[in-house]
Amino acid sequence: MIQAETLELLEWPRLCQHLSTFAATKLGRVAAQNLQVPTTPADSLELLAQTQETYGLETDANNSLSFEGIHDIGESLERAELQGILSGDELLNVATTLTGARQLRRTIDDRDELPVLQTLVAALRTYPELDREIHRCIDERGKVTGRARPELGEIRQQLKSVRDRIYQILQQMMQRQANALQDRVITKRGDRFVIPVKADRQDAIRGIVHDTSTTGATLYVEPHAIVAQNNKLRQLQRREEAIEETVRRELTEQIAEVREDLERLLAIVTTLDLATARARYSLWLEANPPRFLDLTPDSTLTSPITLRQLRHPLLVWQHKHEQGTEVVPVNLNIAPHIRVVTITGPNTGGKTVTLKTLGLAVLMAKVGLFVPAREPVELPWFSQVLADIGDEQSLEQSLSTFSGHIRRISRILDALESDRSSIDPPLTPPERGTRIEPEEAEEAEAQETIETTEPLTEENEAAISTIQPFPPLVLFDEVGAGTDPTEGSALAIALLNYLADRAGLTIATTHFGELKALKYEDDRFENASVEFDDVSLSPTYRLLWGIPGRSNALTIARRLGLTSEVVDRAETYVAPGGNSDVNQVISGLEAQRRQQETKAQEASQLVEQAERLNREIAEKAVWLKEREQKLKQEQEHAVQQAISQAKGDIAKVIRDLQKGSATAQDAQKATVAVDRIANRKLPSRSAPPKPKPGFRPQIGDRIRIPSLGQTAEVLSEPDKDGELAVRFGIMKMTVKLVDIESLDGKKPELPPSRPPKAAAKAAKSTPAPSPATAPLVQTSQNTVDLRGSRIADAELQLENAIGKAVPVGGALWIIHGKGTGRLRQGVQEFLDRSPHIDRYELAQEKNGGAGVTIAYLK
Repeated sequence: MIQAETLELLEWPRLCQHLSTFAATKLGRVAAQNLQVPTTPADSLELLAQTQETYGLETDANNSLSFEGIHDIGESLERAELQGILSGDELLNVATTLTGARQLRRTIDDRDELPVLQTLVAALRTYPELDREIHRCIDERGKVTGRARPELGEIRQQLKSVRDRIYQILQQMMQRQANALQDRVITKRGDRFVIPVKADRQDAIRGIVHDTSTTGATLYVEPHAIVAQNNKLRQLQRREEAIEETVRRELTEQIAEVREDLERLLAIVTTLDLATARARYSLWLEANPPRFLDLTPDSTLTSPITLRQLRHPLLVWQHKHEQGTEVVPVNLNIAPHIRVVTITGPNTGGKTVTLKTLGLAVLMAKVGLFVPAREPVELPWFSQVLADIGDEQSLEQSLSTFSGHIRRISRILDALESDRSSIDPPLTPPERGTRIEPEEAEEAEAQETIETTEPLTEENEAAISTIQPFPPLVLFDEVGAGTDPTEGSALAIALLNYLADRAGLTIATTHFGELKALKYEDDRFENASVEFDDVSLSPTYRLLWGIPGRSNALTIARRLGLTSEVVDRAETYVAPGGNSDVNQVISGLEAQRRQQETKAQEASQLVEQAERLNREIAEKAVWLKEREQKLKQEQEHAVQQAISQAKGDIAKVIRDLQKGSATAQDAQKATVAVDRIANRKLPSRSAPPKPKPGFRPQIGDRIRIPSLGQTAEVLSEPDKDGELAVRFGIMKMTVKLVDIESLDGKKPELPPSRPPKAAAKAAKSTPAPSPATAPLVQTSQNTVDLRGSRIADAELQLENAIGKAVPVGGALWIIHGKGTGRLRQGVQEFLDRSPHIDRYELAQEKNGGAGVTIAYLK
């Protein structure tokens, strides 16, 4: 009884209702609404394995399970067993259910990573021959087809002929007696064709009156001329119905013969639909699979209970579907030795929500649902969840608030005693003096590896047997409330000590200050509190561990509008009791905790920034290495081509010299030709290279520092002494112009020696001629379209386009589109690195604007 009460208090039926909306069949929705909590860990693990496998299918849209055609045929199977005759629609539902089940099994059998589901559908019999027979005899409208029996087709042909004859006779009669008719229509009364005749013209058309209109002005008459035809039509219809009934009876008997297999099929399909609903609900919740913790021989948990960023599933639904407020998650990290956690803090701070969230998380894990928390999700398999939440006050039963709580607590204690007898070995508390500090618990949590629930296969059956039921989870809201505070706190202390010896874990909310001190008297107790913002005078709904909370009753009363005079006088009554000193200590601890959280967040951001910068440097280093390797390969290829061509030219000279008798003059000509080839092909024999034109580094340019073997970015223009600031990686330094060069090997222009003032003035007065610039013309040859490409592919296309751009000083139109701007950013970063690009700019609005970049070649 208390278990059912707990489910109601935790609003479990409401969660089941939400789950049912993700089911695909009527049977699945009914099963979800009446979800039963498993009684053994093995059942829970199997349900979790089913959920996990269907979860994998749901994330692959092309292979998700389809329940199309599945119907609830349970009542049809019962009627078939009782020798009833199923209708055409019922027979068709049986056939489509067989087809849908066969498709489900085919989808599961085609995937190798679904051992649990494959085991489930192994016993599925879909009777394809029965499916084909039903579809042969029953059409899409649920009618018996003419191919079901040869004589049925003949009868229907005769029916058509008789019906056409009746229509022909009536049409001729209505043409002759048009004035006697109320309307020129042919209708039916019962199974006989009639025509509407005016009451005052009944004598014009002799026949049998079958019906009269409500006003009496119209009579529905069967003319004597078609009485025989109507009789014949009726006889043929009865023969047709008899044959159809025979067909449906035979099909029903075939179904009755395999009723047990079809009922098993319904159960398997419902199990699959329920597993799919759990997977879809878990995916919608962004939940993660739980792992049940193992127990030591003395029934102590091997690892801490870990539920990080745990969200209340019903509040998530309210937030997404009912425009509710955003859900504030809670963190639950409970060391293995802890048996009781007391949560203190102000009213409306979220203490009760925390209790319900934990209770629902435990139940969700037991029924095979994922838990809406961050990985890893680790908790024990509690044998029961027992709760006393809310007010059980009843005027009819003469129950006060305190009486209602006591009666429910008594039922919880009775359930604990019966549960202890079923758990072997019984729970024994750890030895005193073996206290685990919070730092050690956090270290143990950090060493835990993230594990997922494995499907139930032969390989992990041994692992399943190690998971044992853990004693119940008990949830108390405002324990000891509703009576004298002194006696209530004493009762609460005794109750929590009793539960520390018998329950697996007890979470209790309270306002009693005496309960906060239990942590310092017994290692099995822990304090937690809901945070309260002293600035905004409102709760933050965050759960803080290790620090007891302040009730802040007076502060909240003031915020809610209670008269200041009353609140001020109340504060004078509180101060002499010494509670203000304790509250100041707690307030100081909360402030220190907030400071540590802020510093930890800042440190995390710095680490993340450093890691990102390190990744960028590593990526650029790899790119430069690949670029250098590619240039080296291109140079080696060019040298090999030059050598091969030179060898060919020399061989040709030798062949010409060998033709006929060689003279001294011919030898002289051959020598001159070989020298000409050598001068043209060999760098050492060629004319001294022309000095490369100098360049002037600009801010943002990429340059090379040969002495350091590094490339850098220019941060400032050269000063009068020929020095400039550069940056490579995270380092900045000042270098001289003589120590740098461009990426393609050009030396910079050195500043000239300072001329006399007159010469400088003359030089300054003479403007330098500006080079003439050719007008830019966009063609298909100098345009590259990168829209839809990834950045890596775009860089390869740009390298090819730049290599084909022959004119020096020309332009290249790069179409990358606007979109999110990531492709444009990647293109411009590549242009910054390219030694062949002088500068670039966005095109004018008429030419594409921000969707086109124009790059100017050196």
